[in-house]
Parts: sequence; structure tokens; C-alpha cells
Amino acid sequence: MTDTRPRLLIMSYSHLFRDARLLRQIKLFSTEYAVTTCGYGPAPEGVVAHHEIPGNITAKQLDRSLLLTRRFQQAYDRLAITRHVRGVLGNSEFDVILANDVDTVPIAVGLKPVGGVHADLHEYATRQQEEFWRFRWFIAPYLAFLIRRYVRQADSVTTVGAQLAKEYEREFGVPCGIVLNAPHRADLPVGPVGDPIRLVHAGGATPARLDTMLAAMDLVRTDTTLDLFLVDSGGGYVEQVRQRFAGHPRVAVHDAVPTEALVATLNAFDVGIHILPPISFNHRYAMPNKLFDFVQARLGVLTGPSPEMAALVREHDIGFVTADFTPEAVARQIEALTPDTVQTVKENSDRAAELLCAEEQVVGWTTPVKHLADRAARRAEPVQESTDQSG
Repeated sequence: MTDTRPRLLIMSYSHLFRDARLLRQIKLFSTEYAVTTCGYGPAPEGVVAHHEIPGNITAKQLDRSLLLTRRFQQAYDRLAITRHVRGVLGNSEFDVILANDVDTVPIAVGLKPVGGVHADLHEYATRQQEEFWRFRWFIAPYLAFLIRRYVRQADSVTTVGAQLAKEYEREFGVPCGIVLNAPHRADLPVGPVGDPIRLVHAGGATPARLDTMLAAMDLVRTDTTLDLFLVDSGGGYVEQVRQRFAGHPRVAVHDAVPTEALVATLNAFDVGIHILPPISFNHRYAMPNKLFDFVQARLGVLTGPSPEMAALVREHDIGFVTADFTPEAVARQIEALTPDTVQTVKENSDRAAELLCAEEQVVGWTTPVKHLADRAARRAEPVQESTDQSG
């Protein structure tokens, strides 16, 4: 039986099976659309076809001499990943392409889907690693070139937060809708506050994300505990953390849990903690998955004074914001937690979970993608011959 659904390609240079935002896109569209995916790892559930990118090629394998001489188009075209993806997709036809992050947009535009291209930008690309001079000198101008030449050609664009959207429009003239990194609504109870109070953190293991809160736990004088569910991205940092806190009475390090099990796992705790020092624009204005995972898990949230995260916490009264990003300030806020205040914010998270969920957020994708699919359908309609016999 012929599949008459609109043909949608979802592209991302990420491991699809562990990329929460991509998994939400795939789940969202795989019923009404014939979804093909292109990314790292095996085929996700629900797709009609999948093009797996070999693990030994990445979008970071750029020719530095081409970047230095500002031959950005050649640098992009000569990437092994560009040649591979163009090779496997070159003869394919799609009604709509959903291209994730800047690196995939040039290929999406070049494929000329019938209805058009929607780009979803997960970071502020040109300032993602601005704390490193090599990124500022070599990579940021290259990414700016891709945005100006190709992202501007996308028919619609979304990103993860309000400040990133404002900056994309200010710097590049690219208007963006906003789709927060919220998981699907979870039907979970508000658990009683533990004795002692139980902090939890889950996510990628990097010093920038963990060092401040770990240093704070060395200063805390209450019995509050911290459990870590860490994604090991290599480099040995997770093992360093394990060794540092081996046998610690209040800090425990666990392996990561699958994306689909994370929120239910977090539900056993009291307060999700995420302290992200503003070492870059993206860190300063981050709105990460874990913030919304905490809400769906019916936890309180403890965060630093990152403008967007802090504003969300205060708007919904779902947690606590430290005075600054120092370990001392974090420790003081942890010590100030009480069973009553934690119970209150957990109950507030229960109410906020009805709004801060994928079901409410994904309209930012469904509306533009449907618009492009409808355009593709109109363009595919046969031209009606005139029946005018006059003259």
C-alpha cells in the first residue's frame, strides 16, 4: 500500500537515540508524516527510513587552512560528513526537511524539498564555545557564513529560548520561533520530602557543568545529599568524579539512565540542581532539557542566577536561585533548604508541569512544518487545463 503521508526528512549531526530534542521531533511527526532520519546511531522507532552517519566522521573535521583563508564554502563542501550525507541523500525527494542546527541546513537547502526547509537551532551557533580563542578565530566566522548564506534561506526557524531568538534576529536578521526543551507530560506523584533532603543532577559530565556544585557539596554542613546521573562523553572526567567521591557520605555517582526512563528516575528525589557559570553566551542564556525534566519529575529546582532559567523558576515559583555562581553561594542556598520550602516548590512544579511540557511546546514545530507540507501538496496538484471555449 502506497504511503500517502507527506515525506519529512529530519536531519541532525547527533546521536538520535540519546538526543531528547530529536526524539521528541521524531515521535511528534512519525504518525502524520512518513519520516526519514539522518544522524548517528541506529534507526529510531517509527521512521520509514534511516541514514546512519558513520561514527568516524564529524562536522568538526574542518580544514584549518581553508578557515584561515576564509574559504568557508570549500571548507564545508570538503568535509567528509558533507560528502557522505550528500551522497546518501542526493537522489531523495522530500516534501519538507527539518534541519537541526546550522551544520545540516546547507544540505537541506540544496536538496530543494518541495515545500521547504524548517531549521531548528539548538544553540547560538557562533558563540557556543566563545571561551576558546580557536573557536572565536576559526569556527565562529565559518558558522556565521553558514547562517548568512543558508539559514537565511530556510522558510522558518526555531530555537530553544527567547534570548537566543532575539540575538539571531538582531545579528543575522533571522526571525525565530521558540520551542522550549520540555519533555512530554509525565503522570507522576509529588513525593514526600526526604530526610535528609535529596538533591539530584543528570546530564553530560563536564567540569563547566559540575565543578561548582561539587565544590559546594564540600562546603555544605547539613545532611543534604546529591546524586549524580552522568553521561560519559569521554576524556576521563566521570572517572575522576567517581574517584573523588568514592565513599563520600552525601555524594553518589551513578551511570546515566535512558532518556525514556529519566523523569521517572528523578521523581524519587526532591530538588534538581543545575549551576551553569556564564562562561559563554550559550551558558548564560541556557534553557536546558534538565530544567524541564526536573519539573516533570515534580521536583523543586535549584539554579544559579542564569537570566532565563532564574526567570522561569521565579515565574512559576518552582525553586531557588543562588545569589551568584560561587560554590559558597550555592552551599548557602543548599543549607537554607527546609522540608516545608521544598514541599511547596515540589507542589508548584506539579502545577507547572501541565504547561512546561512537550504537548504545549511542540506547536512551534507542528505549525511551520504543516505549513510547508501544505505548500508541498499544493505544488504537487496537477494544473487544471482551461475549458474556456470563447474566441
